Amino acid sequence: MSKKDMGSRLTLSGWLWRVSLLFFLAIVVMVICVGIGPTEVEISRSEILPGLLAALKGQDQGAAATILFRVRLPRVLMAGIVGAALSVAGASFQAILRNPLAEPFILGVSGGGALGAIIAILLGLEATFLGLSIRPILAFAGSFGAMLAVFSIARTQGRLPTHTLLLAGVIANAFLSAIIMFLISITSQEKVHSMVFWMMGNISSERYSTTLGIAVYVAIGSVILFGEARAFNILSLGEESAHHLGVSVERVKLIVFLAASLVTGAVVSVSGLIGFIGLIVPHITRLTLGPDHRLLLPASLFVGAIFLMICDTAARSLIAPAEIPVGVITALLGGPFFIWLLRRRRKAAFVEA
Repeated sequence: MSKKDMGSRLTLSGWLWRVSLLFFLAIVVMVICVGIGPTEVEISRSEILPGLLAALKGQDQGAAATILFRVRLPRVLMAGIVGAALSVAGASFQAILRNPLAEPFILGVSGGGALGAIIAILLGLEATFLGLSIRPILAFAGSFGAMLAVFSIARTQGRLPTHTLLLAGVIANAFLSAIIMFLISITSQEKVHSMVFWMMGNISSERYSTTLGIAVYVAIGSVILFGEARAFNILSLGEESAHHLGVSVERVKLIVFLAASLVTGAVVSVSGLIGFIGLIVPHITRLTLGPDHRLLLPASLFVGAIFLMICDTAARSLIAPAEIPVGVITALLGGPFFIWLLRRRRKAAFVEA
């Protein structure tokens, strides 16, 4: 399917059944992941709804219901939200930069969000309003600032060469990591272990109010990005062609930078640095469902949620009762994938030359 006609073959019915299937699959995976853990849990069907309602009210109703609905379910939900957000942000960065190697972690956007979140933690800025914490706002500011710095370094005569962009991301990550390590080194000893573990990428059991607050940030940013799907399709033809076809390229870039930084900063504020999801998921989804961003973006959202729910379940179950940071698992999967994708692009460039 060529770039010119890729947007004409997607019908409403085709979009609906694909997205509905992925949504149903995400629900199934969520239920399975809630049932998996180091502790064997048995609960009758009649106890499920009362146990869930009690958990939402902050009440305990038996050991089994407490484990399922106050420990596992909030964590699985948060994993799904984080995976969805990073995948949508990655797909959007890849669309706007026309580069499949772009993703929040590699570009330093996640590192900026982590720095903003750590500053909020150290300053004790944990106030909330309607479940919305100040920490994601500072994380968003850090993500947006890091992204602007990377693009400013990488831009050469109005262009963003791939190798320069990746190098700028590496530089930004190194600089941000140094600042983060310095802040951790001067904090109190009792906080060091938890902060280092958080930096490796860790999804802990959160309150439903926190999960809802982060979901609001992610939903707002994702809806904004979904609204630019048609522009993404046209931009795949090149910025000059898109401009002639009526797309305000700079406006779309600004919207993507703001919205992608919002969703990235929000989830990094609670999960720490979890890399490569924004690289793996959009690429696999694109290979499976095609390059039309009207389908690619919502599909990446659900596939990303499924992917991280599975990774987090493995992280808390493989060596139970100990736990592996989920960022370690995604890095073990994403590192080889990044190398394969980079080599593939080099071979393609060689053939074209």
